[in-house]
Amino acid sequence: MKVSRAAIILFCLSGAEPAMADPLRVEEVAAGVFVHAGLPEYAERSNRGDVANMAFVVGTQAVAVIDTGNTPALGRDLREAIRQRTDLPIRVVINTHMHPDHVFGNGAFLDDRPDFVAHANFQGALMARADTYQRRLEEEFGEEAAARAVLVPPTVTVEATHRIDLGGRTLELTAHPTGHTNNDLTVFDGATGTLFAGDLVFQERLPTVDGSGLGWLGVLDALDRVPARRVVPGHGPASSPWPEGAEDTRRYLTALVGDIRAIQKDGGTIDRASAEAAASERGRWRLFDEDNPRNAVTVFAELEWE
Repeated sequence: MKVSRAAIILFCLSGAEPAMADPLRVEEVAAGVFVHAGLPEYAERSNRGDVANMAFVVGTQAVAVIDTGNTPALGRDLREAIRQRTDLPIRVVINTHMHPDHVFGNGAFLDDRPDFVAHANFQGALMARADTYQRRLEEEFGEEAAARAVLVPPTVTVEATHRIDLGGRTLELTAHPTGHTNNDLTVFDGATGTLFAGDLVFQERLPTVDGSGLGWLGVLDALDRVPARRVVPGHGPASSPWPEGAEDTRRYLTALVGDIRAIQKDGGTIDRASAEAAASERGRWRLFDEDNPRNAVTVFAELEWE
């Protein structure tokens, strides 16, 4: 574990985002474990960017937040949902990886002065995309909102494992090799057997490969050994049984890798892989036609030098 107390702020969306008419919907999937399920869509004004799952865990002494959503407005809604259920201090905000739909709500928790916890590779990966993410904010929410925007760096980084005591329950954090990204972090609540997998597990919406297809399958193999009863995916329903909850992600990645290997063995091109790989999965996922070609290109390049 490395600790940094930097107070750098890069981006944070302002109140220019659309207001939420109703309180944020959260489901208590286990005792003291609350999850808000995002929509299986791309982020846009009409859905307020609410496309990823957010969660919090309540101990006897403190609260931990796990992923804060795509905008500070969503982060504020999540914080209000916490305050409707407990007045315990929010001591930890955990980011499972650096994608904006999981981290742009961090700024809503600055006044709580929590530890912001992420994978050791998180900040470098985030900084490499900063300009791209800002442009996306402008496209999705307008220049005014993006210009008044902030992103909080981690104050605690995890290289292997890290434990957080909330009182009455301990969260076990694990930093993984490159899979969905190069900075995937999972959280296991042993008190309830709940695994927060971040985007290492997708349901309903097609997984997106921003790291390594082979590495991702290897990480899923390692996660099989976690004695969890349920998983909270990064995208999809609030929770599902474990390890069954990872079966769709594993099946898709296996098909993608297998098809691309066959295409390469046949002398096929990257364009062919983009059009044909994992076609058997098309009817099983939302956003398949939008995201699968990019996944195929990423994995084709990875496997080309096997």
